[in-house]
Order: sequence, then C-alpha cells, then structure tokens
Amino acid sequence: MRFSLYTGLLLFVAVLQAKDQRPNIVFLLSDDQALRTMGCYGAPGVQTPNLDRLGADGMIFDAHYDTTAICMASRANVMTGMFEYKTGCNFDHGAMLRTRWAQSYPMLLRKAGYKTGFAGKFGIVVADKPATKGKLPEMDFDEWGGGPGQTSYATARNASMRAYAEKWPHSTLSYGAFAQDFIREMATGAKGDVPFCLSISFKAPHHPVQPDPKFDKIYAGKKFPKPENYGRDAGKHFSKQSTMGRQYERFASWNYDKDYDGVMAKYHQQIYAIDVAVGMIRDALNAHGVADNTVIIYTSDNGFLCGSHGYGSKVLPYEEASHVPLLMFDPRHPNSGKRLRCASLTGNVDFAPTMLELAGLPVPKNMDGRSLVKLYNNPKAETHQSLPLINVWGPKAAHSFAVVTKDWKYIYWPYAEGKLKAADELYHLTQDRSELHNVISDSDAKEALKAMRQTYDTAVTQWKKETVPYHGYSKYGIIFDRKIKWPAKRKAFLGDRKK
Repeated sequence: MRFSLYTGLLLFVAVLQAKDQRPNIVFLLSDDQALRTMGCYGAPGVQTPNLDRLGADGMIFDAHYDTTAICMASRANVMTGMFEYKTGCNFDHGAMLRTRWAQSYPMLLRKAGYKTGFAGKFGIVVADKPATKGKLPEMDFDEWGGGPGQTSYATARNASMRAYAEKWPHSTLSYGAFAQDFIREMATGAKGDVPFCLSISFKAPHHPVQPDPKFDKIYAGKKFPKPENYGRDAGKHFSKQSTMGRQYERFASWNYDKDYDGVMAKYHQQIYAIDVAVGMIRDALNAHGVADNTVIIYTSDNGFLCGSHGYGSKVLPYEEASHVPLLMFDPRHPNSGKRLRCASLTGNVDFAPTMLELAGLPVPKNMDGRSLVKLYNNPKAETHQSLPLINVWGPKAAHSFAVVTKDWKYIYWPYAEGKLKAADELYHLTQDRSELHNVISDSDAKEALKAMRQTYDTAVTQWKKETVPYHGYSKYGIIFDRKIKWPAKRKAFLGDRKK
C-alpha cells in the first residue's frame, strides 16, 4: 500500500512537471475602429469599461500604426509579420500564397503544439500559385468559426456560426460566445495541458451600419464633440490625389456632414458590443482558471476617418485611418496593473513576432515586425525607428507611400497625370497630431524634411529588394521612387493607355 501511494505521488508530480507552461494567447481584432473611440484613449462620453479595464490591467500603446490601412492587406500583415509588398496580398492584387501562409503565426504556433481557434471575418484567402483563386484555410485551425469576405452581422448567415444564432442573433456577441466555448474546451480535460491561441476578428464596427438593437439605448440622443480637424476646411492642405478615392465623397454620402451625432452614435454602439464581448471572453478565462496564464492583445485592422479633414472611411496614410488602438495584457508580468503606457512606434507587423516570442519560438528572419515583449518589459524602450504606410488599392491617383516615426510623417503621392502633379506632405506629429499643418515648405522643418526623405528613400529601396515578384508589386519600386520622372512611372503605372 505504501509503495502504491508513493508511486502515485511520483506519477502526479511527473504529470505536473509535464504540463506545458507556455502562455495561452487571445488575439482580438476589431474592424475599422478609430483611435478616439475608447475611454483609455481619451474619447469623451464613450462607454468602453471592459476595454478600459484591459488597458489598465496591461499596457496601452500610443503610437501604433497599421502599415496598410485596409482590411485584407492589414490582416495579411498581422498573420505574417510582413509588409504588404512581401505578403503580395490585397484587394485588386491577389491572395496570399501558401508558402507565405505556412510562416504565419497560426501555422507556426500550431506546429509547435498550440491548439488554435479562429472566429469572425478572416479577410484573406490562401492560394497555391500567383493569380489563382484562393480559399479559406479553415482546416489549418483546431476550431473554426470564420467566414469568407465581409461576413454578416446576422449570425445565422455565417455558416460556421449558425449554432449560436438563436441565442446570439447578432454576430458580435456570437464571437464572444464562441470564445467562451473554445476556452472552456481548451481548459478542461486532456486539452487543459496544452496551450492555446484564440483569434477573434469582429466585423464591427465595419459598414454596413447594423448595430445590435440590444444596445440601442446606450447612445440614444448622445452628442459627440467634433475633433479639431473635422470638416472640409481642415483638409484643404491635403494633396489633390487624396480626394480621388471614395474616402473623399463618403464625408457626404455617409452623412458625417449632415448627421454627425447620429452616425457616431451607431458607430460607437457597434464598438460597445465589442466591449461586451471582450467582457464575456475575460469572464470565461477567469471562470475556467486560465486567466493568470493568458496573454490578451486587442487592436484594429485599420482606423476610420469619421469626418476628419472632410473624409470618411480609411485607406489613406493620415492619422485617423492608420493610427489605431493597441492594448496588451500579460498577467504574468510585473509591469501589469501599473497603468503604464508605451510611446514607442509599433505596427501591425509586430503581432506575429510577439506571439512567437511569447511561445518561446524563434522569429523568422523574413518578418518585418518586432516583438512587443521588449516594450512590455520596458515601455520607454524602442523597436522601430520608422514604419511604412502603404496604399496600392483603389484609384491609382490615390495610391501613396509614406513613412512615419514617433515625431514625423512624410507622404509621397506619385500620380501626375492630367492636371495632377506629384506631391508630398510633411507633418510634425508631436506638435500637430491632427495634421492641420503641412510643413513641407517651412524653413524650420528643412532638416526634418531632409531626414524624412532619406528615411522614405531607404524604405523604397527596401521595397525594391524584398517585394514579391507577382501580383503587381514590383512596379511600385519605380512608381514610389521620388527621383524617377512621371513619364517612366506612367508606363509602369498605366502602361501605354491614356488616363
């Protein structure tokens, strides 16, 4: 009897020692969420208690950018840790190739023993060869609640989520429920010894505007103060190229000019539902005893202009479209709970290397991102000195390339057909975060302009060296080169056809 008890104790200790101690990871991605939409980012009168609590428990990042501010390309950035010209993936260009997808964080974590789950708007497809039709990689996840294209706010219309439709008819909360079920399953039974990575991509607050009616009273009759850069008068100094896309007309067609309070009420109502879903997820982590070993990251795939400068939508390299929220909480870390903020420049390419480092895995050399762990250890540290802001989607006249640092932003607009001339813009972000003053011609900014143009030229050189040779990305090495005249660019951009 004594021998069997001793043997049992040894076996119990062995089991404890064998349990995987790597942290679980929950990655939460909203869609089209502007920076100024949460209490922890200074948004007046909004209700985001769960997100604010997440920021207070962890760390808030104040200089986080999406290196491409549009859904498909941004999600490819997030998954692979690479800039768009290396993923080769965006609307109007093409799918992600399987060779690239094989090096994404879901694939690398699963290969390393993590259980993986995904629910929501996946946003990309994976193909075997360039210029071929791709498909969702749903078989590459242990649990799948994802959908193609934009998905639907009606849960019943999302095939992989229909089981949640009766109780959670609006998709935002259905993803919270999916997360709860995934966490419960992973935390119980034999799977409780294996770490998990759960990725939830909310459709909200993306158009069409269909907020959950359950929360209609939250912002009913609410007035929203307009930012100092609201309206067309605050965008007269922008390049003419920036007005060529749908972002310009949507200031009026989406009623920012006529019903700002009404538009913003519904926009924030959609974000409120995300906040509720985040609360559901954190409740599940606590209920199943895994909260203390689960890292949570929250961000958005791009921002939203919301009437700033007289524009709507996203895509453009301006602050409201490219500068987005980022919250990270590691409950194991001594810096958690100290209400710390980080001013270091970070980008959406940083998530894949962050998750790999958290899992104790090497970061592939092809990744452009830098792990956020260094900054969580020391929020005064720095990783990136600059990041590119890319737009090669939509009308060619609106295509742009920019570089941003903690203090400055330089934007180059190459299109010079017809009455348009190539243009560039320079903003001193530490003094003018609202981008109300293009200081490209100011004598006081001469040295900064020189430095930012050098940073820009280096980024173009990197594009030329590292771009994928397919899906039309190589030509932008010429198009974005400031030293090449328009006739040569025109041939690369438009071929021999007229405008």
